[in-house]
Amino acid sequence: MRILVTGGAGYIGSHVCKALKSRGYDVVVFDNLIYGHRDFVKWGDIEEGDLKDRHAIDLVLKRHQPSAVIHFAAYAYVGESVEDPSKYYCNNVTGSLNLLDAARLYGVKHIVFSSTCATYGIPQAVPIQEEHPQKPINPYGKTKLMIEEILMDYDAAYGMKSASLRYFNAAGADPGAEIGEDHDPEPHLIPLVLDAAAGLRHAVTVFGTDYDTPDGTCIRDYIHVTDLADAHIKALEYVLAGGETAAFNLGTGSGYSVKEIIEVARNITERDIVVIEGQRRLGDPPCLISASQKARDVLGWSPIYSDINTIIRHAWLWHVKRFGEKKQQPLPQ
Repeated sequence: MRILVTGGAGYIGSHVCKALKSRGYDVVVFDNLIYGHRDFVKWGDIEEGDLKDRHAIDLVLKRHQPSAVIHFAAYAYVGESVEDPSKYYCNNVTGSLNLLDAARLYGVKHIVFSSTCATYGIPQAVPIQEEHPQKPINPYGKTKLMIEEILMDYDAAYGMKSASLRYFNAAGADPGAEIGEDHDPEPHLIPLVLDAAAGLRHAVTVFGTDYDTPDGTCIRDYIHVTDLADAHIKALEYVLAGGETAAFNLGTGSGYSVKEIIEVARNITERDIVVIEGQRRLGDPPCLISASQKARDVLGWSPIYSDINTIIRHAWLWHVKRFGEKKQQPLPQ
């Protein structure tokens, strides 16, 4: 069975491609390689193209005739989405519409969609259930919510079945260090902390130390990227087996503060990590923790790598392999 993976050269997409191949699926990656990495495409063919080009995606679907699509391709920098919302609505929403309409044309009726907990906005209650109101506070989150709603409409009108997966904080790397996290620019805490441990940056900045949390820093729910990949396979098999269109949270139900992440990284890397205390960032909630029982009950999914020590250990192995280490440098005066 052939699966088309849009954005399959990216961080999570490439891990999903590895998981698909290990389970016997034939994989085709569609990626424009703006943020993806060609060397991450190791478990399938690549078709280079952009979802804003409807003709390009038509050609790929006609040529490969996939049984289903797993859709990652999107811009995903929250700050940039605030500064340039047009870029995000054009790429994320228009590109997704092109994909879905091409899928309709070529008879593809099963979609797994990479969504986000950013569709919830500021949480009213923690842990966050799927029924929590969706009130995104930035254009990135709004584009993901729009696509979820489009998918529900496409099911009602065209019988297109989908699973929308709302991730919390994807983290870690392939246990064998074949692939991992490599963003430019890098927005995520764990690789930034590991940059500091490896001497690739002078320090890591903690944005806000006065939150209403035990140590004053933000708490997040970290989910290992390999566990995320497994959830995508289970969601794919759910829709292929006739499952109804639905959304699922993916997290562990446990949270770790920024300071706790830094301390675990110090222990695993055996490196000093210099910390700079900065001001809060606008829109950062104090605590984001997932309730993921629905994914466990309906998909039969259960994370197995997602204790924080394993996440950071795998991330560190990949980080050193990909980026190396440098002698620790003193902070500039």
